[in-house]
Amino acid sequence: MKRLLFAALIVASVMPAAAQETYENAKIATEDLNGTARYVGMGGAMDALGADISTMGTNPAGIGMFRRSNVSASFGATILGDAPDVLGANKTYMSFDQIGFVISTNTSGVKQSFVNIGFNYHKSRNFDFILSAADRLDNASQNKLTYAKGINGLLYEESSSGVPLFQHPYYSCSQLDDIYANGLNWLPGDGINDGKWIYENATQYNLDRSHTGYVGEYDFNISGNINNRVYLGLTVGYHDVHYKHYGEYSEQLDGFQFRVADDRQITGGGADVKAGIIFRPIEYSPFRVGLSVSTPTFYKLTTDNYTTVTDGYETSRTSESYEFKLYTPWKFGISLGHTIGSNVALGASYEYADYGSLDTRFITDSYYSRWYDDYVDESSSDDIMNRHTQQTLKGVSTFKVGAEFKVTPELALRVGYNYVSPMYDKEGFKDGTLDSDGSYYSSATDYTNWQATNRVTAGLGLNLGQLNLSAAYQLSTTNGEFHPFMNYYDNTSPENDNIANTVKVKNNRHQLLFTLGYTF
Repeated sequence: MKRLLFAALIVASVMPAAAQETYENAKIATEDLNGTARYVGMGGAMDALGADISTMGTNPAGIGMFRRSNVSASFGATILGDAPDVLGANKTYMSFDQIGFVISTNTSGVKQSFVNIGFNYHKSRNFDFILSAADRLDNASQNKLTYAKGINGLLYEESSSGVPLFQHPYYSCSQLDDIYANGLNWLPGDGINDGKWIYENATQYNLDRSHTGYVGEYDFNISGNINNRVYLGLTVGYHDVHYKHYGEYSEQLDGFQFRVADDRQITGGGADVKAGIIFRPIEYSPFRVGLSVSTPTFYKLTTDNYTTVTDGYETSRTSESYEFKLYTPWKFGISLGHTIGSNVALGASYEYADYGSLDTRFITDSYYSRWYDDYVDESSSDDIMNRHTQQTLKGVSTFKVGAEFKVTPELALRVGYNYVSPMYDKEGFKDGTLDSDGSYYSSATDYTNWQATNRVTAGLGLNLGQLNLSAAYQLSTTNGEFHPFMNYYDNTSPENDNIANTVKVKNNRHQLLFTLGYTF
């Protein structure tokens, strides 16, 4: 077996037409349970109850139920209590989670029609997470996957002299395939013998990766109340993405260790529009029903990646930066709310979004528009990656229930439960053989099929006249199955099968949240 023949250089490329990969996009498209401490303490089940600023991002009509103006701010900590100690990553993160206000024109307290306006910022997605997985390998490795692609003609075409040449575009080839093929998998001819594909056996692997960052959502709302019977609301939102991960993947090969260090960040933003209605079907009953809809978030994003591959002696480095677009799915919600006197509030909500409809898009052109006095991008769908997304991701149902009990007029206790069904198909996988730039520029072969998320919440509130203090605790648990690379089956030569065992992983986090509010 030959040793690595790496070129110690950095290859930088800026791609005007490129798109992301399904598993990376799924991280950006999803949301957490976050907002005010009251909203979180009730499991987010306030879409029909309203009168909480966090409903601005779920059912905008909830802002129409404010009868007095309000301003609030929330902060807290996220604790990854049982996460492994790897890469020097932090396991506790302080966080500023929410700030906003509602201006209400209803100052008389009597039945009337009126309009409220509001603004709210909240952290809709918290990426803080540490992933660690390790297992033995039995005749499988990342470089064997490249070898299997090579012998089946998925990576290269041969010139007349028998030397492999990259196809263009890079059919079925990733950056890692490029590095593996040049460093491990292709043995050049010597003038007598032709060149041939080879691979190194691996005995075990290890992956450690730290994820950080957030998506901040800025919502602007207008809502109204029609005779305290029907409530309408509209929210325009802007989502600000800051995602980063650093990971180290290593395989123990025949006599040496092969290590891939991957450093990626995704930044950018996108906009959406949400609309909602809440109504009381029975005039003299506090029971109410809510309906809501949210358009896709239309993201324009930039991804930057720096990848280092080494065997301990020689090193190869690659980097790239490109822009792409991502359109998230439509979301639809229905909710119920009921109050018993002034002491009990009960809420339940259901939301559905089909993540299989995520639209990954190439930016094909950019031109100056006199109408907008700015540059405008044209884009088209990455049909190949989108078909893979449809096969890998599926519709997600979110159920929320919560209750608030006022022990005294000044003290309230809250509990909630939040369930999110699995997004990933059990048979889903990161397909490195796709004829898509999303595959070529993917700098890691691993993927995790996460299962359902369960969130249990509790909280309390203290009413001190115009000043309101709230605290909440949230436990979020998600289990998943980690794969170091896709399974590859060679129907003609089973000895070329490249299959690794799955490893059970989990993402458990604790959140403490505090809100200070003032009503006027």
